[in-house]
Amino acid sequence: MITKQKGTYDIYGDLAKKRAYVDEILATLCEKYNYGYIETPVFEASELFHRGVGETTDMVQKETYDFKDRGDRDITLRPEGTAGVVRWFVENKLYGNMTDPIKVFYNMKMYRYERPQSGRNREFTQWGFECFGSDDVMSDAEVISLAYNAYRLLGLDDVTIKLNSLGDTESRNNYREALINYFRPHIDELCEDCKERLEKNPLRILDCKVDAESEIIKNAPKTLDYLNEESKNRFEKLKDMLDLMEINYEVDTKLVRGLDYYNHVVFEVVLNDSYALGGGGRYNGLVETLGGPSVPGVGFAMGYDRTILAMEENGVNIPINDSIDVYILYVSESEKETACYLTQDLRLNGFIAETDSMARSLKAQFKSVDRFNAKYLIVLNDSELESNKVTIKDNKTKQEESVNINDLLDYLDMHM
Repeated sequence: MITKQKGTYDIYGDLAKKRAYVDEILATLCEKYNYGYIETPVFEASELFHRGVGETTDMVQKETYDFKDRGDRDITLRPEGTAGVVRWFVENKLYGNMTDPIKVFYNMKMYRYERPQSGRNREFTQWGFECFGSDDVMSDAEVISLAYNAYRLLGLDDVTIKLNSLGDTESRNNYREALINYFRPHIDELCEDCKERLEKNPLRILDCKVDAESEIIKNAPKTLDYLNEESKNRFEKLKDMLDLMEINYEVDTKLVRGLDYYNHVVFEVVLNDSYALGGGGRYNGLVETLGGPSVPGVGFAMGYDRTILAMEENGVNIPINDSIDVYILYVSESEKETACYLTQDLRLNGFIAETDSMARSLKAQFKSVDRFNAKYLIVLNDSELESNKVTIKDNKTKQEESVNINDLLDYLDMHM
């Protein structure tokens, strides 16, 4: 028997319905914020992620699915959404004559080779959004607002925004030097990965999973102490806007995020003060890194698996439609023909309709009515059909009525 690959899963049944519910909530919210949908290819040139995400990140070094195609090209399965969206933005020269920010959201499969665990798989769906063209703090606040309100609309009320600033290029370089000078005397006490990170990207040491509880890392210099005046003022303005929008946030000076392209604000959405659901930040140099002009950007992404798991664990009622509107029953061949066209007519007019397609007895069909939890059932009868009528029964009240077929849609519209 061929089985699914480790770290992947099939989506069907109640899980599919739960995801459809989340899809609808998030898509509707994005539309209110005037974000349009985008979908990028599932595989891209490996260079995109090496340049965009960063050579020193764990994602690129350890987690990407890389392969050679038949044209000997280096290809990578999409591990995150931002780099591909930026590639789309640059390739289509959308930076030309920009008068308003370009705002898009996505809902796509991602692939990372890591140890599968609860809420984290090798194949996973990531929802996110990106905003290009505005360097104003208001864009940062809007993105944070969208992320924050998404979780609240999904029923996760106890969420907090963990907030930090890496500052501009000058501030980040100053902080980088401070980290190198601080960690260098302790290099032998760090894990092997962190020893390599010291000179390449010391900020990644702060994000280390192995040494996370080490006193060395806990006592490391704080980003906010190395911000220049402009970066400090920007961060203060952002906090003022979040206060005005009544968004619950906390400053977390240890937060740096795991990707190289961030500058200025970085943030995570945390549930119950402990469970990270998603994160994002500003990436003003990424468009330029990937071959475009200097265009500012800011974005956010969350994983579906972890979000739905959090909803279930926190008792959020996820509506699942486990019923159909109408089930049509029949016995004879002529009744079967009527069931065939009548079922289609109901479906094309917006009703969830079902009928038997397995040549079963009437008794077996009645069992299907219960399994499908049908609101109404119609038992076709040749003698009634001669008068162009059918009997429709409310499966809850058990009330029956004889209805002209031509009036059936109006009857259902009135009673649903």
